[in-house]
Amino acid sequence: MDTEISPQFPTTIRRILLILMTVIVSVLMGGALVASWNEPQVASRLELYQTDLLLQATAWEGDGFSEEQVTLLRRNLLGEEPLREAQKTYESVRKTALATLEETTAIAPEQSSPRLQTALEGQAELLDLLDLRLGILEAEQGNVSEALTHWQAVKERQARGSQLWLTADTLTQLWQGDAVPADSEVLLDQTLQGWFRNRALEELYDRTQASEKLAQIQAAETENAEGLLITLATVGVLPAIGSLLGIGLLIFIGLQRLVKGADSLLARNRDQRWETPWSAETIWLVVVGGFLFMGQLVVPLLISPLRGPLATQGIRGQALFALAYYLTMSVGAIAVLFFALRSYRPLPKGWFRFNFRSNWFLWGIGGYIVALPLMLTVSVLNQQIWQGQGGSNPLLQTVLEAQDPAALTIFFITASVAAPLFEEFLFRGFLLPSLTRYMSVGNAIVLSSFVFAIAHLSLSEVLPLMVLGMILGVVYTRSRNLLAPMLLHSAWNSITMLGLFLLGGSAN
Repeated sequence: MDTEISPQFPTTIRRILLILMTVIVSVLMGGALVASWNEPQVASRLELYQTDLLLQATAWEGDGFSEEQVTLLRRNLLGEEPLREAQKTYESVRKTALATLEETTAIAPEQSSPRLQTALEGQAELLDLLDLRLGILEAEQGNVSEALTHWQAVKERQARGSQLWLTADTLTQLWQGDAVPADSEVLLDQTLQGWFRNRALEELYDRTQASEKLAQIQAAETENAEGLLITLATVGVLPAIGSLLGIGLLIFIGLQRLVKGADSLLARNRDQRWETPWSAETIWLVVVGGFLFMGQLVVPLLISPLRGPLATQGIRGQALFALAYYLTMSVGAIAVLFFALRSYRPLPKGWFRFNFRSNWFLWGIGGYIVALPLMLTVSVLNQQIWQGQGGSNPLLQTVLEAQDPAALTIFFITASVAAPLFEEFLFRGFLLPSLTRYMSVGNAIVLSSFVFAIAHLSLSEVLPLMVLGMILGVVYTRSRNLLAPMLLHSAWNSITMLGLFLLGGSAN
């Protein structure tokens, strides 16, 4: 017979409280998931940042290389027609943004949540920025009439005299050859970014015969282009190489499974369950009460007094608030876990195992390499399913736009240290092994991965995070060492964050 969670606490009252917490969590999480339905994914923004990076790199002249080498490198890294390819990308993102905006606007005002209203405002602003940039792309290719159409669309949507309206009007005047206001340089510098800002400023300097400024901006572009090519290779080519290695490793472990059978790496501990003395009620208390209820209701209420003071600190305040939230939630969940398991100590052998002397490092890095091609494939499929909608972790967009080194460091600690340690301790260290009391190891991996995915509260992330969770689960069940999935999870988040840092920093 299972030991009770708390012998002094009446069973009926305990179960009623668990049911109430479950209902509250279901309502909160269900509302957040439904709200994410019409929210944009950060993947679209990432695609735009990478496209802008590519456009800026077109200024590379290949000093020190032969003409044949320059032609080959430009073709391989930048493509045959970078402007045309960039236009296709922007048109695709614009189509998705317009569809999302129309669907979100169709929702009745009384059904619109603050989160959905924020998403609506963000999509409206994105659509205007896309039209500004598409107009510049068209103008640079000699299609001035199409460019004017895009800028006119911005003016029709924006209030007369607003910053975006003035930017569209200034661009129209520039490419029509009309006189522009004296503050046009400041306006274009503030509203536009990267390649698009440079093109607009070059047009302005050319029209106003500011030859010295024109020469300076062209020289700066050429000087920065080589570094941007390296960044492009880092965020584009290196993951592709890693994916090829991952495919090779997948083939190797697949063949080894066929040849060696039960002695293969993939079969190691495959059917070995954990000895679990506690019942489903304890599992439910830890996951729902300790993690979901704490994270969705208790912790937000506890740290809400910090939101006002930290908001005055700008992006650093946002970073500190995110870290405070995550640390408070982690401490609360671990406290509930400690409380729930205290009567079962000493725990059976194999629970929460950390062994620095085993081959955990190889399992973690190997798992990361294998995850690359699998996650890339799933991401492509996921984009086809959601068409740029379904929401994303808001932290990703914030990191992409942040330029403060201190804030970026705090975000990195949150995503690459705090999250992997806590989430692997809970989902792989506790939930997955606990489920093996009621089901096979394979089914426990799948179910724990599903809970891990939906806990991130974005519909579009459920499929990719579930696949990542299953890879983490396989690594843990085969290695029987929590250090392995923690390393994999940390590597995945770290590389993702570094990619965001590079893209965001280079595009500004």
